[in-house]
Amino acid sequence: MLTVYTHNEGELVSDLTVADAGKGSWINLVNPDPDELSLVNIMTEIPTDVLKTALDTEERSHVEIEENYIFVVINIPALRGSDSYDTVPLGIFLTPDFFITVCLEESDVLYPFINNQVATFYTFKKTRFLFQIMYRTATLFLRYLQQINRRTDDIEIQLRHTTKNKDFFQLLELQKSMTYFTSALKTNGTVMERILRLRSHEDVRHLLKMYEEDEDLLEDVIIENKQAIEMVEMYSNILMNMMNAFTSIISNNLNLVMKLLAGVTIILSVPTLIFSLWGVNVPVPWAESGAEGFPFVIGIAAVVTFIVGILLWKNDFL
Repeated sequence: MLTVYTHNEGELVSDLTVADAGKGSWINLVNPDPDELSLVNIMTEIPTDVLKTALDTEERSHVEIEENYIFVVINIPALRGSDSYDTVPLGIFLTPDFFITVCLEESDVLYPFINNQVATFYTFKKTRFLFQIMYRTATLFLRYLQQINRRTDDIEIQLRHTTKNKDFFQLLELQKSMTYFTSALKTNGTVMERILRLRSHEDVRHLLKMYEEDEDLLEDVIIENKQAIEMVEMYSNILMNMMNAFTSIISNNLNLVMKLLAGVTIILSVPTLIFSLWGVNVPVPWAESGAEGFPFVIGIAAVVTFIVGILLWKNDFL
């Protein structure tokens, strides 16, 4: 899907065709087909293969500088389910005339811009728009991290009452999401640091015009991203320690059950052993007394079983 946006007298106009796209327009590509990529190639002279780079799910964050465009790839968060998160690459092209975004799917990162809900957002202020997207990405990571933390607390409460495999699978999904977030945030941070260094390069001034407020915004983006990195590392450690703790608790509970069963087995084997001694085909006490010897054998078995039970209890087997 190809959509063209532009600001006209402070209002965001979206009902435009490719032919209407003028200088300062934003071209948004979402899972584009070959025809749409060809159109953008004709308009901007960006090679089609480069445009397709942002559609690779394994593409990592980086910056490429060419003569007629700057290509920035960042990884943005994506919600896959109640307990599953992922990251997808978002390609951003800055050309002398256009601002172009390419992504495999619609994202909450661009949603506020499409609905013109971001202050000081203008399609023709391309550098500021880039930093605003990066800032929105960092804040969205923080929001998802808070959701993951709340979900982790809910699962912990459930595990304190009953341990089910379903809860551990949910924790595993959250742990995977944390891993994806950690990788994405760190590579995004590298991109931001490089852009900060590029501000003094004269050869990119025509593509990356940066004013004082833009530099302040970039510094805010870097701080926000570092905060997200610290939070994801902290939550990852908490989640890992919690999984290890519950694994140890389950193992300990299993040991307690096995120890109890072993003690019960020993206690049950004591009267069996005694009854077996009086059941052998050899002379034993009270063998000739008939039924009168039965209470004595039962009494001996009860006394010995009681003594063994006391010994097991003192040794913490029961």
